[in-house]
Amino acid sequence: MVEAQAPQSKNDFISKISIASKEARETAYWIKLLNRKELIQDHPDYLYLQTEIEEIIKILNSILISSKNNR
Repeated sequence: MVEAQAPQSKNDFISKISIASKEARETAYWIKLLNRKELIQDHPDYLYLQTEIEEIIKILNSILISSKNNR
């Protein structure tokens, strides 16, 4: 996300936010996979991590939609 703070163009910004969104979705996948394998299920921060990554994905997707609409 740091690179998205100094984009070379609007399309560059959209590209970087899109990559960040994909990475966040991959992180959510790994959190869910670790939970299914019961590797982090009992960890006290599991629910917090799951909730936070879902919120991050929503925020990034909102930024992406707004940016595409305001080209």
